[in-house]
Amino acid sequence: MAHANHSQEAPTYFNLHTVGIGYLNRVREVQVRRGQPFMACDIAALHGATDAVEYTRFDCKVAGGEAERLIRLYMDAVNAEKKVMLSFRIGDLWINPFLYEKGDKQGQPGASLKGRLLFIDWIKIDGTFEYKVPARQEATAPAEQVPTSESSPPSADAEAEEIDNPTEARVEPDSPPTPRTARRDATRTVQSI
Repeated sequence: MAHANHSQEAPTYFNLHTVGIGYLNRVREVQVRRGQPFMACDIAALHGATDAVEYTRFDCKVAGGEAERLIRLYMDAVNAEKKVMLSFRIGDLWINPFLYEKGDKQGQPGASLKGRLLFIDWIKIDGTFEYKVPARQEATAPAEQVPTSESSPPSADAEAEEIDNPTEARVEPDSPPTPRTARRDATRTVQSI
């Protein structure tokens, strides 16, 4: 009987995402022999010091529905050779090894980074914002400050406040929260009130 319950649970996954800012290039629709055609693009992601920027190229299959709509919408700007910059999230990165067939590197091995373009946060064309994701309507409380070194003893006012507000449970984290977990913990506190 326990096995039947186990098979009904939704599968869970570990996600590995790459988040960054880069330039959109080579937007194209890829035709395949079997299956549906799909949108693809290259992203030249920026990294390193701002005065000596380096680029890493990602060859992406556009996987997110809203991401595909935006790529199609701004494809003409890319084809017109405008500078289309975006904030992106790529998932399922993998390396595709190959041999150069032409040019100076003919016969030499090479590799490209491939992934799935999942999400676009904003788009700029020639330095002007053209698109920004609307803010989500979440009930969040400001994250509590985590002491960086020594914690000071609680004051009498703080102890009195805890006595006056017994419904709010205070949970001390084992380690300093990341911004994401701090927001999640703050949301749980607000929802429990």
